[in-house]
Amino acid sequence: MSEAGKFKKSLNLFDSTAITIGSMIGSGIFIVSADIARSVGSPGWLLVIWAITGVMTVLAALAYGELASMLPHAGGIYVYLREAYSPLFGFLYGWTLFLVIQCGTIAAVGMAFAKYSGVLIPWISEQNVLFSLGTFNINTTQLVATLLILFLTWINTRGVDEGKRIQNIFTYSKIFILLIFIVIGVYAASITNFQIFKVDDFWSASKATSDGTQIPLSGITLAIALGTAMVGSLFAADAWYNITYTSDEVINPKKTIPRSLFLGTLAVVVVYFLVNMVYVIALPLRGSPEGATVMERGIQFASEDRVATAAIYGIFGTTATLIMALVVVISTFGCNNGIVLSGARVFYAMAKDGLFFKRTGVLNKNGVPGFSLGIQAAWSILLCFSGTYNQLLDYVMFAALLFYILTIGSVFVLRKKRPDIERPYKAFGYPVLPMIYIIVCFLIVVVLLIEKPDFTWPGLIIVFTGVPVYYLWRRFSNVKVEANKED
Repeated sequence: MSEAGKFKKSLNLFDSTAITIGSMIGSGIFIVSADIARSVGSPGWLLVIWAITGVMTVLAALAYGELASMLPHAGGIYVYLREAYSPLFGFLYGWTLFLVIQCGTIAAVGMAFAKYSGVLIPWISEQNVLFSLGTFNINTTQLVATLLILFLTWINTRGVDEGKRIQNIFTYSKIFILLIFIVIGVYAASITNFQIFKVDDFWSASKATSDGTQIPLSGITLAIALGTAMVGSLFAADAWYNITYTSDEVINPKKTIPRSLFLGTLAVVVVYFLVNMVYVIALPLRGSPEGATVMERGIQFASEDRVATAAIYGIFGTTATLIMALVVVISTFGCNNGIVLSGARVFYAMAKDGLFFKRTGVLNKNGVPGFSLGIQAAWSILLCFSGTYNQLLDYVMFAALLFYILTIGSVFVLRKKRPDIERPYKAFGYPVLPMIYIIVCFLIVVVLLIEKPDFTWPGLIIVFTGVPVYYLWRRFSNVKVEANKED
């Protein structure tokens, strides 16, 4: 048990890397490739999107390592933005994290857990409505997602050691299983001499309409399609920074966190790329929504977007479908545990600055922010009933991209503003590589604002609603928030 009122230093490199990997590998890699395939319509461009996503994620992790090593405190990005810009920027991140980014991700992964559980237990289905009031329905998928969130929250209120045990078991188990999946796919491809990579339309880009019509893409239309399609891959690779939220519980955080960020993100993006190669090997990319078989539907119109299940079916048949569904259930369970564990530490840090509910800044007898975990669970559950998986995904990624840009920008700002702070690790490739990341993220944000206004503008509005809330909270809080107080 930790000392009363203090975090317990419990997470080593093995544990920290497990949180990084486990928080990243959830539901996205098994689902979002269907939407990407509908957007770009070719195996080659599908793989390019995953390759770009992988490079961007590793570049971001290498830059975040500098921030984590110089400011190793609970709260992660919240602390970095507060120190680089002002307490207002830190609050806007925490506000958006609570309303959309963190809790939205918990809800989305929870819904995906329930969706794949439905393959094993048909009773769990969005069509199985338990309660209906006008247009508001509660189905068994939402119920299972809710129970998952409540269970993981309870586990993590028992202490960081409880949370990390689950994280280690589920993270390294799913990595092992995914490697087996990749080996199986490569073996299947070797039988046909990797013919899929030699077909004439490997690079023929197109956009699939709801009826399966393929609209050719080239030039600017292809560039726009790539930008919008990356929402899915970025979501699948998201949450790698969650370990920075738990800095006060990491052993030797100035060295451990940068290393876990690099090792974790590199491992995941390589696995993601190889998994998508298996998808391309096992299934035709283009298909028809009216297709009667897995092959006729292809990656584009895999049933309920369950591409991984369809791919393993294409190789081994019906029995393997159940096995893959079980794999995804395990993966999403471990992913949500990592996200639940880490996110509550941000709201704790905000409360310590007087910018969130006072009780959120109190540790329970097990040395974890129990009340923070509770309100995180409550809002995540409400989001489960707010819309579909894809809607949550779009809201999450647009809001998150805005803050990723600002956070990488913090490396530049703090180099000028706080040159006195010790930096055990410095951003690799500074200033060129961090700037490339910022530019690419900015371009994606612009494309999303233009192409998906129904989802992106609400995300922007949510961020700005935090401005009056910040000043109201400061007015009624007895705690004075000061930037540049960390050393």
